[in-house]
Amino acid sequence: MISSLRGPVLAAAGTTLVIDVGGVGFQVNTTPALVLASREGHEALVHTSLIVREDALTLFGFGTRDELEVFELLIGVTGVGPRSALGVLSAMAPGQIAAAIAGDDDAAFRQVSGIGPKTAKLITLSLAGKLVAPRALDAGTEPVPVSARGVSESVLAALTGLGWTERAAAEAVDEVLGEVSEADAASVPAVLRLSLARLGPAQKTGRSR
Repeated sequence: MISSLRGPVLAAAGTTLVIDVGGVGFQVNTTPALVLASREGHEALVHTSLIVREDALTLFGFGTRDELEVFELLIGVTGVGPRSALGVLSAMAPGQIAAAIAGDDDAAFRQVSGIGPKTAKLITLSLAGKLVAPRALDAGTEPVPVSARGVSESVLAALTGLGWTERAAAEAVDEVLGEVSEADAASVPAVLRLSLARLGPAQKTGRSR
C-alpha cells in the first residue's frame, strides 16, 4: 500500500499531479485546489489511497489526512466510486461534508457530478456518526494569500482546464466573489469549491455550455 508520496512536482494540471519519488514519476489524481496550490519543481507531500482494479492501479492523493480519511469513507458507500468521491472533495471541504452529514443534508451531495438522489441519501445515512465535525471543520487547505484578481484568474484557469467554457466559469466566479466574505474571497480553494458547487453537475460534461 502506498500511503503517501513526497517529492518534487513534475507536472500539475487539471486534477492530476506527477510527483518524482526517487526518480520514478507517480501520477496522482487529486482535487483542483491541491493542483493549484502545487508548483512544478517544488516539493509536495500527498496522502494517498491506492485503488486496485483488474486492469489498473490508480493513486488518489490529498493534502491532508482528513481529506484522505473522508475519501476512504466515501468510497465505502455503495454506489460511490473513487472518481465520485474525488468530486465530492473537489466541491466540498471535509468540514462541509461533515456538516452536511450531521444535518442529513443530502442536497449538498446531489450537486456533485455522478452523485444521484439515492446515492446522496445513502451517503448521509451510511456516514452518520462516522465523521467528527470539530476536526473535519478544518477546510483542509490553507488559503492562498493573493489578490482578488489573482484568485479569479487562478480559479478561471482551473475551471476551464476541467472543461467549462470561459464564459460559464467567469459567471460562476463573479457570482461567488460577490457573495462570500473577504477571507473566502482571498482563498483560491474556497472560491474554487464554491464555484464548482454553483456550476453543478449538469455543466461537468464538457465544453458545450
